[in-house]
Amino acid sequence: MTAAVRSHEVTLSSSGVTPEDVIAVARHDAKVVISAEALAGVERVREHIEKLAHSETPAYGISTGFGALANRHIPQDMRTQLQKSLIRSHSAGMGPAVEREVVRALMFLRAKTLASGRTGVRPVVVQTMVDVLNAGITPVVREFGSLGCSGDLAPLSHCALVLMGEGEAAGADGVVRPVPELLAEAGITPIELAEKEGLALVNGTDGMLGMLLMAIADLRLLLTTADITAALSVEGLLGTDQVFLPELHMDLRPHPGQAASADNMLRVLAKSPIVASHRVGDSRVQDAYSLRCAPQVAGAARDTVDHALMVATRELAASIDNPVVLPDGRVSSNGNFHGAPVAYVLDFLAIVSADVASIAERRTDRMLDPARSHGLPAFLAGDPGVDSGLMIAQYTQAGLVSDSKRLAVPASVDSIPSSAMQEDHVSMGWHAARKLRKSVENLRRVLAIELVTATRAIDMRTSMSDGELVPGPAGAAVLEVLRATVQGPGSDRFLSPELEEADRLVGSGAIRAAAEQATGPLN
Repeated sequence: MTAAVRSHEVTLSSSGVTPEDVIAVARHDAKVVISAEALAGVERVREHIEKLAHSETPAYGISTGFGALANRHIPQDMRTQLQKSLIRSHSAGMGPAVEREVVRALMFLRAKTLASGRTGVRPVVVQTMVDVLNAGITPVVREFGSLGCSGDLAPLSHCALVLMGEGEAAGADGVVRPVPELLAEAGITPIELAEKEGLALVNGTDGMLGMLLMAIADLRLLLTTADITAALSVEGLLGTDQVFLPELHMDLRPHPGQAASADNMLRVLAKSPIVASHRVGDSRVQDAYSLRCAPQVAGAARDTVDHALMVATRELAASIDNPVVLPDGRVSSNGNFHGAPVAYVLDFLAIVSADVASIAERRTDRMLDPARSHGLPAFLAGDPGVDSGLMIAQYTQAGLVSDSKRLAVPASVDSIPSSAMQEDHVSMGWHAARKLRKSVENLRRVLAIELVTATRAIDMRTSMSDGELVPGPAGAAVLEVLRATVQGPGSDRFLSPELEEADRLVGSGAIRAAAEQATGPLN
């Protein structure tokens, strides 16, 4: 399979999909097109399933029941009902609806596998799923229902149910309406599932993989932003840039992520009058770990994200179903639906996200403490005592970090047997993905608070020095963008909207883009 984005169009063909393709469909509503070559391959493989369906030899999922009921032979006149019953019974999710982008990623990845010619569905099945995506129709998928093994069963079943003209779905406007009405408006005919097709629609790691790919994209942006906010904190705390010199990193400790983060911080601090002001006559020997070791922590996070991307890329190359149609036509049962590879890195990234947030919070706290901030007023308040400044912003940050530490407890070490002990070990990868999304969101907010704190500290340095101590060009560019919508130092005011705006700027990439005006592209 290959999926290439061209003018907001993704074409499924025979050589693979990329993480960028998934993001384009999930978040930017890129149109999906199936190549004639892929559809022909699907049609060709379907012929094997048709032969098995008419054979006297039982074949799992084609002429038998499912899971612990696999020993039950299903007569031919009941097999359409078998597929319908599978989807209806497996659409057993509960809880709040998951995000639209998650559902779109899940559906696109399942369509990718269906189009690979390894699942045995008819072309109409994959085409209908693509048509639903392109119409902007989003099945309602509930939070709970997947154990990350035998695929993301309930989430995928809720999507398959919509292809049948049943279940719950929202239109392109986000309003939940009757599924038959939504399909009719889009000119989509509900499908009548044939042998094997119900199973093929639900037996994949698509939900957890889609969330992993989006988390990787988000973390790449946030880790670069963390280098920027850490560098601004170094300026705010009169720290040194000498610990970020390249000869201290790749030459002495060759972790590529560490070297990349140190390089980012050094470039953000380049030509900073604040940093230059205390290179001579400063009695401090070393900065605190939260400043000095920022590249070591963020760099290790970068290397972990790279490892996660390697796993995700391998999973993208997979065609996961059970049973699966092999190139020679054999239909073989397997265990490739087990989500362990994806679940492990989802949990690993939750650890990373929590720790990067933790070190950022420590830098924030240092800037607010007059005993450690090297001359800044308590809590960066306009009139300490009368004003509380950013005191409670740090409380919010601490709460976010604490939540992320809780979310860092791995889901993949848990397993609750299901299906009458037939499925006696599961990955819990869906749950690992759900908590990672929350952790990444927490990290973004933590960095927004560090951004607000560091820029206020820099503004105060400038004011206290009668304009002599100013940030470097990168810091000045970030300040300009932030100050367009977020005020600087002054009397206490309603703070929450300013923190939310800083969060928006971080998440949109505006802060990174501002710094890169001075530094050029950052790592």
